[in-house]
Amino acid sequence: MDRLNILLVEDNEGDVFLISEALEELNLPLRISFAKDGREALEFLNSYLKSERNPAPDLVLLDINLPFKND
Repeated sequence: MDRLNILLVEDNEGDVFLISEALEELNLPLRISFAKDGREALEFLNSYLKSERNPAPDLVLLDINLPFKND
């Protein structure tokens, strides 16, 4: 099975910890990238578009109410 690339966009460190722990308990080959707000998430995704070295996320877990890009 190929590694599942996940982008977790969450500004609450406690939630990041809990989600990361839950994902790791699945015992799947995962690569989790983190962004703390909408701006960082867009920068991450734009960096993928500019460089094939960064794997595109297969799944984006997104906080509903993010600073900097929620308007």
